Parts: sequence; C-alpha cells; structure tokens
Amino acid sequence: MTGIQVGALRRSDRLLLGGALLLSAVAALGRNVGTVAPFLISAAALALLAGLVGRSVDQLADRLGPGAVGVLQAGLGNLPELFVCTFALRHGLTVVVSSALIGSILGNLLLVLGLAFVVGGWRHGMLRFSELRARMIMSLLLLSVAAMFVPSLAHYVGAAASGHEVALSRIAAVVLLAVFALSVPMSLRREEEPADSEVEVAEPDWPLRLALGVLVVSALLAAYVSDLFVDALQPAMTALHINQVFAGLVIVAIAGNAVENAVGVKLAWRQRPDHALAVILNSPLQIAVVLAPALVLLSPLIGGPAFTLVFSPMLMASVGIAVGSVAFLVSDGASDWLEGATMIGLYILIAAAFWWG
Repeated sequence: MTGIQVGALRRSDRLLLGGALLLSAVAALGRNVGTVAPFLISAAALALLAGLVGRSVDQLADRLGPGAVGVLQAGLGNLPELFVCTFALRHGLTVVVSSALIGSILGNLLLVLGLAFVVGGWRHGMLRFSELRARMIMSLLLLSVAAMFVPSLAHYVGAAASGHEVALSRIAAVVLLAVFALSVPMSLRREEEPADSEVEVAEPDWPLRLALGVLVVSALLAAYVSDLFVDALQPAMTALHINQVFAGLVIVAIAGNAVENAVGVKLAWRQRPDHALAVILNSPLQIAVVLAPALVLLSPLIGGPAFTLVFSPMLMASVGIAVGSVAFLVSDGASDWLEGATMIGLYILIAAAFWWG
C-alpha cells in the first residue's frame, strides 16, 4: 500500500487501524501477564480488527455483487476460527472445537442475523432482500448441515457404520468440500438486487487495491490474535469457572466470528440487507462445508486426537431448530426488528442450556 493510498484513509480509519495494531502488539507481548487480562486484551483486539475488516467490506460492496462479497468476507472471516480450532485440536480440546463449530453456526444464524434485523429494522422499518438468494443459501446450509451430521446419526443409532466414525467423517468431509466447490460459481454470479439498488449509496473513497490490502492484512492479523486468544482462554476458563462446552459454544464462537458480527450488522444499519444477508449466512454455510471438513482432514497432520463429525444430540437438535427457524423467517424476503429480537431470545435460551456443560 503506497503512501498515496494510505492517505485515502479517514481519521477514524487511521484511529481504528492504529488501535487494532496497538492492541494486537499488547496481546502478543502481554500473553503471560495474569490469567484474565490477556484474554480480555486479545478479545478487544479482535473487536477492533473486526471493525477494520468491516470498513474494507464497505469499500468493496459497491464494486462486487452481494454473493461475491459474502463468499469473500465469510472466507476471510472464518480464517481466525480455523486457526483457533487448529490450536485447540493440537492441545486435545476436541470438546471446545466441536462446540465452537456448532456455536458459530448458531451465533451467525440467530445472534448476528437477529442483531442485523433488529438494527436495520429499527432504523429503516421492514427490511427487504432477495428471496432467491436467501433460499439458495439456506437450502445449501440445510443440506450441508444434514450431511455433516450423518456420522453422528450413525454413531447414536448403532448403524453398521458405528465404530467407523473416523473413516465416515473423512468421506463426509470430501463430499462437503466438493459441494462447496460446486456452489462457488453460483454464489459469485452477480444478479439484480432491487432491495439494495433502491438505496442511494456513496461512492467508495478507498482505492480498490487499498481496500483489498486492508481486508486481507486485517483478516490475517485477526487469525494471529485468535491464536493468542485461545492461548489465554484456558487459564481464563479456570479463573472464571467456565466449562469447555459453553466456552466453545459461546465465547470462542463469538470471538472467532467477530468479523461477520461487525460487518453484517453494519451493512444492515446502512440499509444493505442483501449484502448483510450474504455475509452473515455464508459464514455458517462455510463452517459446514469448509471449516468442519478441513479440520477433519487436517487433524491427522497437526497432532492430537483425530477429529470426527460426531456431535452430541443436544448440539444437533439446537442447530436443527436454528436452521429450520431461520429458513422459515427469510423465505418471504422480508424481516423486521421483532423477528430479530425473537431470534436473539432463542439464541440466549440455547446458550443458557449449555451453561452447566
């Protein structure tokens, strides 16, 4: 990034960039100072990095279609979680990883999308978005989650495949990655988006190269800080008396998806519902078809126990309720703040059910 390009950053952007870099450095240097402080500092650094990624996506939203922005943002946004889960698997924290994957799906579908509907609906009234794109993403998500749960079903019903969860999980991982590869061209296809096109949007003030550079650098830095975050998580869990299931389902999932949390809600606030929906819904889709399969295939290479797609019945039931509810709510191409508030309430209730482990 040249000096002329960096000069395009506003004062608020520079403060955000400086704060993110400063807190990231403090998190790296103070990782062994106390038990809770490193956890809080790394979490704050992730929040600032999420805001920086959000600014970058704002600059790209007018140059790319909602589908392309959603795939790009979800991919870079899930990069920190890939590092978080890899680090946790190396330390044998398979319960945290399994809970974090499910928590990411639940958090994006209920908490983040609910917040986007509340914020956007409160400011603009009824939010309208492309029914076709929403149905396509939710259909892929429903089928992908179902495929991801096949090893779990075989395990709990005592099928002939029971006892071969590792091999079945690897087969499912290959199938899910193939589904993702087939879905990318359709997601990248640019369509007419009447809901967003009716809104007058200011021209982007960052050069394209600067926007892409800031997006990639901030996402990669978020991956590094996420590693520090998980390193600080274990002593913080002990000090705060938090169990592994709740830590993975809520804390790790929210921190690892801080990018989508900030970007999706901000886009809804700016009355960009199609872009917000693409960013938020593509994240749980990529969790199911990319991140979970990648961890299954990578686990033999990174040390620690083999990771399988066997989840507890309570986790599977929670995801089934969430996917079904959201699929019904977005099927009409419109939503308001009350629907968003109901989604947030459902997320809180599910999270509370896992507080005791």
